[in-house]
Amino acid sequence: MAPAPRVPHTTPTPRTTRSARGPEWLNRAWWNTPRLVRGLIVATLTAALLFGAVTATVLSGARDRIDAIGHQAAPQAVRSADLYFALNDMDAQAANLLLLGADPDYAALRRQTLDTYEQRRTEADSNLQRAAEATGDDPAGQKAVQTVLDRLGRYEALVARAQLLEEQAHAPAGRPSPEALEAYRQATDLLRQQLLPAADQVIAANDATVENIYTAQRDDLAAGWWWILGAGLLALAALAVLQRTLAVRFRRLLNIPLVAATLVTAAALLTGLTLASRAQDHLFVAKSNSYDSVIALSRARATAFDMNADESRYLTDPARAAAYEQSFLDKSQAIARLDGVTIATYDARLRSAADAHRADHRTVGFDGFLGTELRNITFTGEQDAAERVLATFQQYQLDDRKTRAMRAQGQLKEAVTFNTGIAPGQSNADFNLFGDALDAVLAINKQALGQAVADADDDLDAITAAAGALALAGLLVATAIGVRPRLREYR
Repeated sequence: MAPAPRVPHTTPTPRTTRSARGPEWLNRAWWNTPRLVRGLIVATLTAALLFGAVTATVLSGARDRIDAIGHQAAPQAVRSADLYFALNDMDAQAANLLLLGADPDYAALRRQTLDTYEQRRTEADSNLQRAAEATGDDPAGQKAVQTVLDRLGRYEALVARAQLLEEQAHAPAGRPSPEALEAYRQATDLLRQQLLPAADQVIAANDATVENIYTAQRDDLAAGWWWILGAGLLALAALAVLQRTLAVRFRRLLNIPLVAATLVTAAALLTGLTLASRAQDHLFVAKSNSYDSVIALSRARATAFDMNADESRYLTDPARAAAYEQSFLDKSQAIARLDGVTIATYDARLRSAADAHRADHRTVGFDGFLGTELRNITFTGEQDAAERVLATFQQYQLDDRKTRAMRAQGQLKEAVTFNTGIAPGQSNADFNLFGDALDAVLAINKQALGQAVADADDDLDAITAAAGALALAGLLVATAIGVRPRLREYR
């Protein structure tokens, strides 16, 4: 028997483990057609859901922020400015009551002035109550509102005392009794040193809220536009890869449901980008074009009425006449600021700047509230309305100089009559025209603010949200319908 052949010794090759090769799904051979299609379906649906979530987040955030500006923060800031105005005009009417005295020639005007004082007091109480509600989460705003609440009652009591002492003294126009004058001094000092600064803090707190919301939303929308674009392109790319895979693996040129899903996605992307861009536009119009002018004009109106009161104070209180004259100039500067002027040179400088502006509306040679407005002309009719503000302001300034000239010439009663008169050509009549012009341009900007917020509400309302949800559902359903027949072939 022959010996068995000798088998050479070999070292067995170790079997490669799964961990050495990596997960099976990383192996190209593992991705057969069913697995590949299922993986692409998951990727496509995930991309679609991500696109829907990103779009909803960006647009709902824009809606909430614009709503916060248009329906909460901006109206609160405007009401705070209205509080400032009401306080100023209360003091203006109190000064006029003291100026008119018991002279029977001014009996009708005195009743009218008293009615206006009561009207402004009611407005101040109402605006103060709303301001208190609006500053519930702001400690600084709450403190400022509380200061106004604490001091307003004291101010009203001092004004009432001044009126009572004036009636008891039967003082002539422009010559109040020392006791009445002292009571009014205490009242107006309280207003100017404590009430108005506190009211200004309320305005500043609300204005800061608007600015913070606007800045955050502007940045979010700018970034959100790109997030929507990126998520939408990702969803379209996933659909394109899925369609190409089906076309290659199953030799079918066109998958109608997936084409429909692609069209829905493209339309949704275009709509989302359009709505984000429109929200940016609405936000800009509401804040920069409208709200900024509304606040500037509201403060200009409040300052103007305090400026008008300085005229009455000037005539009523000779001991403080120089201080009230300087205060009048300071408030004039707040409305239309010109560098290096005195009350004697203000008119000529303002006339020169106004003439240059009328020759070229792009030239605004002064700052202040009116300068801010004239540099921010946006809406139909706003330019003409702002030009009327400038013209009536100039005329009122000329009337002021005439009042002071009469007083300097010893024509006190004539100065009082001209200063408080509401007949055409008299100072208060021209001041009323100035106030009406301010109200007109303010109304234009308030309407534009409301329209921008309403347009944003219409773009981003519940109907838009429902349409987006339906589009996403349609995309998901169309994708499922498009791939289901292909997967059934492998069952």
